[in-house]
Amino acid sequence: MRGLDAAELERILVARPDAASAPEPRSVGELADRLQRPASVALALPRLSLPCLQVAEAVAALTSVSRDDLAGLLDATHGDRAHGLDAVLNALADRALVWPTGSGLLHMAAPLRSAWGSPLGLDAPLVQLLAGSNSDELGRMLAKLDVKPAANRKEMRLAALVDHHSDPARVAALVAKAPTATRKLLERLAREVPKRPDFIMFGAPADSKPGEQWALERGLLIRDRHWYSSARVPAEVALALRGSDWHAPFTPVPPGVRSVPATTPDIDRETAAASMAFAAHAVSVLGVCAATPPARLKAGGIGARELSRIGKAAQCDEIVVRLVLEAASAAGLLARDGDRVAATAAYDTWAEQEPADQLTVLLQAWWALPLTPGGSRDEDGKALPALAGAPPCGGCVQARHGLLTAASQLPVGEGAAKPAELGALLVWLRPLSDELPQDATPFATLIKEAELLGALALGAVSPIGAALLADDAEALTDTCRRLLPAASVTARFGSDLTAVVTGTPSAYLLALLDSVADRETAGAASVWRFSPRSVRRALDAGLTPDTLTADLAAIAVESLPQPLSYLIHDTARSHGRMRVVSAACVIHGEEPALLAELAAHRKLTQLGLRLLAPTVLISRTPLDQTLAALRSAGYAPVPEKPDGSVRIERAQHHRAAGSVPLPRPAGGRPRPQHTKALTAEARTTVDLPALATRLRGTPQDIPEPDPYDGRPYDRDTEEIIAGYARNLPFTDVRQLAHAVNDGQAITIEYVATSGNTTVRTLSRLELDAPYLHAWCHLRNDERVFTLSRIHGVMPA
Repeated sequence: MRGLDAAELERILVARPDAASAPEPRSVGELADRLQRPASVALALPRLSLPCLQVAEAVAALTSVSRDDLAGLLDATHGDRAHGLDAVLNALADRALVWPTGSGLLHMAAPLRSAWGSPLGLDAPLVQLLAGSNSDELGRMLAKLDVKPAANRKEMRLAALVDHHSDPARVAALVAKAPTATRKLLERLAREVPKRPDFIMFGAPADSKPGEQWALERGLLIRDRHWYSSARVPAEVALALRGSDWHAPFTPVPPGVRSVPATTPDIDRETAAASMAFAAHAVSVLGVCAATPPARLKAGGIGARELSRIGKAAQCDEIVVRLVLEAASAAGLLARDGDRVAATAAYDTWAEQEPADQLTVLLQAWWALPLTPGGSRDEDGKALPALAGAPPCGGCVQARHGLLTAASQLPVGEGAAKPAELGALLVWLRPLSDELPQDATPFATLIKEAELLGALALGAVSPIGAALLADDAEALTDTCRRLLPAASVTARFGSDLTAVVTGTPSAYLLALLDSVADRETAGAASVWRFSPRSVRRALDAGLTPDTLTADLAAIAVESLPQPLSYLIHDTARSHGRMRVVSAACVIHGEEPALLAELAAHRKLTQLGLRLLAPTVLISRTPLDQTLAALRSAGYAPVPEKPDGSVRIERAQHHRAAGSVPLPRPAGGRPRPQHTKALTAEARTTVDLPALATRLRGTPQDIPEPDPYDGRPYDRDTEEIIAGYARNLPFTDVRQLAHAVNDGQAITIEYVATSGNTTVRTLSRLELDAPYLHAWCHLRNDERVFTLSRIHGVMPA
């Protein structure tokens, strides 16, 4: 690069602006070093077109190649394909990725060569595959080929072998003499993409395929001498075996896009209409988020339910909501606030700006977004949340830039007849751009976003899109101000109780109309409708009918219609005729003087008493505490039930509930239990001789009878289950108890709370009456089952 002139260096700096970023390079050598860095090459790759990537891949597949050899490989030796190859080589040279050397060979930046694991489906060249071979191994291969090197050194032997295998005619003649199995193996491997081993196996060679040994002895197949894997076909051999009629893919001509006339005035009108509608929608969407911040999902982002709520309130589609939210978040107008996404202080400033300035902020944020905001479905068709914090996607940014670049290549005064066809052209211009799995045609969602924002109009690049492509913030602002009118500050009121605002309403106008009317439509023109409910909402906010009428008259183009004035005053007359107050309890009596005394009593001020009527007091303190305070102050209140009857207060005696008996082992013998010693008083109340006589005369170990058919319980577990599982017969009770005691799996018929009947297989059972804890194989999770809802038991 040191021999390049100033014009060539300038072209490189234009094509690779990252290399000229601060700090500026101080010399050509430092510039060359920056251009060869892997990070710099990685930034240049997504900007390459399809033919540039195809040519670069072909160069990467070969160790050294001249321009003529490359043309033969790509079938670009003459005509338009040859001119296309020259143009691609010039473009790669301008980007310092591939350039000719003084020897006539093409040189590639080292990081670019590693971008392909198997370029053109070829394995590594002979020089690389035989780097670990010794001279004797190479000598044996040459002896089989009957080739004599210039000298018996490893370098000369390797050069002679490479020279022989680089000649397609000699390789073809050699393979023609090979055994049939070897020939079929080589022809198959030559057209297969080499597979990289998942792991390296030491100690024993891989199984040889039929005919493989003959090719290994002649260097047509190579196996690494340090570790064992499948034999590999050198790139030179694979190319020779593919034949002279095989060519690497090369598409120098872009796909055609049908165009139709699109004059500048038409494009401007379409751009103004789209951008005006989007600006109005953005104001509505962010206004909804500012009033009621959307809730975030536990996994992050705003879910489908919140997106639907915002879209319904703002009267716009989901893609518009997603686009506004992502752009506003990137512009700092929205931010995460705990479990919600709330407006920031920057939003308040943005809301006071003119529509053109508001749109400029969102356009600049969209242009640099590292994702496609309209992406709403994943590969499985499941809904994706908005503002989910997805990892940055450089391919999405290149797709956005490539779309406007593709549209700008159409003839002046023409636009794409079908904007969807721009997607195919974008695939050719930016093949490494990321597409969305939800798109039925290439980049359909991205094209829709550009049309909504006004960057594309009538299938052509709009003035807004041209300013974005030029990365000129000042031109973008001027264009938006030229196309978008100032914010509307007036509304036209109709006798049908509607208000119509053309264009984007100002922040004050939007807040006023939203407070007193319900918005029906939004966009280039917004419509609000007045109703008793909406007017009552404004009165509830503290506005008086006179103030409300004056505020609406101030923004009206003409005088307010008489029906609207009547509606406001009629609603105001009935507003507040009844009032609702919260109270913990109510005190009432027949003596107004007594209640007035209570309200003025200093010791009762902590109760928060308020006199609503001469005989009615309300208290902010719960009933029991109010009773205690009144009695402490010397009064004698009586509590009432909700039905008005007097509540009789009796002392409550609390007793412990009887404990559930512990399960006893098989055979019906009870478990030994440690009991507390009886007190002396308790012992004196028991006639011990009589008890001993009675116990001696009763049968031993007779369990309680079964409530179903008189059969005895075998274990306490059966008794406990039978007490709660009323829908099970005795045989099912015994089977379930057996599964619990012995830790066996069981299948049950279970009726859920919804009424649906399911059959579930359970294991790891644990009884905790009235519940059964178990692992549910249907749900693949730990679940809790109510015993009374089990209607059948079967073996698992």
